[in-house]
Amino acid sequence: MMSINTNPSLYRYLIFIFLISLSITNLNAQDFPTKPINLVVGFGPGGNADIVARLLAQKMSENLGQPVLVENKGGAGGLLASELVAKATPDGYRLSLVSGAFPTQAAVISKLSFDPMNDFSWISTVISYPMVVVVNSESPFMNLQDLIKYAKDNPRKLNYPSPGNGSLFHLATEYFSSSAGIELTHIPFKGGSPQLNELLAGRLDVMFDTLAVVLPHLNSGKLRAIAVTSEKRMSQLPNVPAAAELMPGFEAGSFLGIAGPRGLNQDVISKLNGSIRSVASKTDLKQKFYELGGEVWVGSPKEMGDYIYKSTQKWKRVAQEKSLKFD
Repeated sequence: MMSINTNPSLYRYLIFIFLISLSITNLNAQDFPTKPINLVVGFGPGGNADIVARLLAQKMSENLGQPVLVENKGGAGGLLASELVAKATPDGYRLSLVSGAFPTQAAVISKLSFDPMNDFSWISTVISYPMVVVVNSESPFMNLQDLIKYAKDNPRKLNYPSPGNGSLFHLATEYFSSSAGIELTHIPFKGGSPQLNELLAGRLDVMFDTLAVVLPHLNSGKLRAIAVTSEKRMSQLPNVPAAAELMPGFEAGSFLGIAGPRGLNQDVISKLNGSIRSVASKTDLKQKFYELGGEVWVGSPKEMGDYIYKSTQKWKRVAQEKSLKFD
C-alpha cells in the first residue's frame, strides 16, 4: 500500500487541496451572508418570542443586507425548533431563537434528540425579562406575604398554572415555593392563553408570567401584581416589590438569544454577534423591548454559553429537589 510519507507529490497535493478548501471557507465567511437567513422560532406567531424575533429580524436584515426571515416551528415547547437547528448545516443560514425554556428542558427532559450543551454554536443573548406574580383582582391576597402565609397554613390548597410540565414557568414557580417554604398544586396547560383565561375567571390562585402577557389585565384592573421575579423592582412596575425583598437571593428570569448549529465558522459567529450588537443599540428597539417588559441584553458567545450552562444547572437542582423528570 502506498503511504503519504513515501510519495511527496501526493503529500504536497493533499496539502494544496486543504489550503484551497480553507481559503474558500474563509472567503465564504467574509462574504457572509449572500442569501436570506432563516431564524427559527419554536412558538407560534403573536407571542413574546415571535414579536422579539420579528423586531430583531427586521433590524438585522437592514444591517446585514440580506433578509432575515422568521420561521415559526411550534411544538413540544420549542423542542422541534431546537432539533431542526441542531441538525442544520453549519453555514449560518439557519439559526435558532433560544428561549428561557431551553435550559429548563435540558434540566428535566431525560431523552432529547440533540445535546443541548454541545450541538449548538452560541451567538448572543438579545433580551432579558423577569416574570410578574399575579392574582385575580378579587383574590384576598393583597401582597406576597398574604399568599405565603395562607399557603403555609394550607399546604397544596393553592394552585398555579404553567404552559406545560418542565416549562420555565413551571420550574420558576416550584423554585419560588421552595424558597418560600410552601407547597402549591401545579396545573399544567397546553399553551399560555387557556391558563390566563382561567385566572381571569377566578379558577386559579396565582400565576407567573411575563409583563407583556399580564399588563393589559393589570391596566384594566382584572389582575393584581403582587411581586416581580427580578433581583430589583421593574421600572415598568415601580410599586410592585421584587420577591427578593422578602426572600433575599431569589431571582427567576427569562431571556431570548440566538444560536446556530455546532461547527459554525467563528467569523460568521462574529459577524452575527456584531450585527446584533449594532441593532440592539438602537433607541427604538430598546423602547420596544421595554414595552414588552424586558431590556436589551447582548453578550459574547462565551457569555451566552456560560449563562445557559449555569441556568441549566440551577433548574436541575430545582428539579432534583422537587423530583421532576419527564421523558
